[in-house]
Amino acid sequence: MNALRRQRALADYTIAALSRRKVKNLALVAVFSLVVFLLASAMFFASALRQEADAALEGAPDLIVQQLSLGRQAMISADLIDDLASIRGVRDVRGRLWGYYYDRVSGANYTVMVPEAGQMPPPGQVIIGEGIARARGLEWQGAPLFLSRKQGDLNRFDVAQTFESDSALLTADLLLMNAADFRAFFSVPEDMFTDLAASVRNPRERATVVDKASRAMPDARFVTRDDIARTYMKLFDWREGMMVALAAVAMLAFAIFAADKASGLSAEEAREIGILKAIGWDTRDVIAMKLWEGGFVSLGAFLLGTTAAYAHVFWAGAPLFAPVLKGWAVIYPAFRLAPGVDLSELVVLLLLTTLPYAAATVVPVWRAASADPDAVMR
Repeated sequence: MNALRRQRALADYTIAALSRRKVKNLALVAVFSLVVFLLASAMFFASALRQEADAALEGAPDLIVQQLSLGRQAMISADLIDDLASIRGVRDVRGRLWGYYYDRVSGANYTVMVPEAGQMPPPGQVIIGEGIARARGLEWQGAPLFLSRKQGDLNRFDVAQTFESDSALLTADLLLMNAADFRAFFSVPEDMFTDLAASVRNPRERATVVDKASRAMPDARFVTRDDIARTYMKLFDWREGMMVALAAVAMLAFAIFAADKASGLSAEEAREIGILKAIGWDTRDVIAMKLWEGGFVSLGAFLLGTTAAYAHVFWAGAPLFAPVLKGWAVIYPAFRLAPGVDLSELVVLLLLTTLPYAAATVVPVWRAASADPDAVMR
């Protein structure tokens, strides 16, 4: 109890000392909070995107088979469906039709797909994402959508439905089309598909299935769900690293400040320590008081910066960083991220931002507290 009362008294004195230098400490907290805000915003946004990607990949096929021609993807024959289905461990194989369409009107690329039979729109109708509807001004159901692949070729489709904004991360530039309309619009023969999607009975046998299939189809490329997940994670890590690099300037400024803090104390601070020693304070008490001061400043700035970053990312939609972390495109998906915070990354950020500053105050304070009080005050 005596130790607790002692530390409480030191904390009370530290708060009073901080209040005597309001302008200096507020400026310090503002700079410190800005550094934490930049780093935490990039971390929160990338972590939330990873969670969205994991949720999206839950419905992805176990195995995707693509035909290669001269090192690039080409249309794949429907005859290979039976060859792939005959491999032991493969449960279901279906051909997929999808591609990209450049819209000259909006200057954007659309992802055009043929959904499964239960979700396929009727002939002459399409289902579009909210990004396409916003770019083309299609605000009502049944609105006409005109698409043209070449000069003099104009195709009309009626909008049967628009995806909700909750799924905009996946469907903002998506256009679902009937299979017959897709083949006619892109001139795809009846016996050809964009790629094949297969399900594997036992997820642990994916590598074995890929090995067998690669021997049966040497000109094909096999992409598993794990491969897609690793690609997404690398992409998000790279873009998060870009934002961390942009925050390096602010970190450098703060590092310079911390180095200046460690080089010595101001005359006012040294005089205060000398007075405390003269009236009977122990060296350990002085160091503990300064550690309390560094802890209050760094922890307060950390809480302020992370709170602002949380509000910036999950409430405001991260307007400062979204164009960089989402990617560059004409159609930006308008969606609200589900809050996702990696506690381990948050702890690392806490340690990297609070401990250096608190430690930077120990050496100069120890020097002043160990010296003769009269010499320090003079």
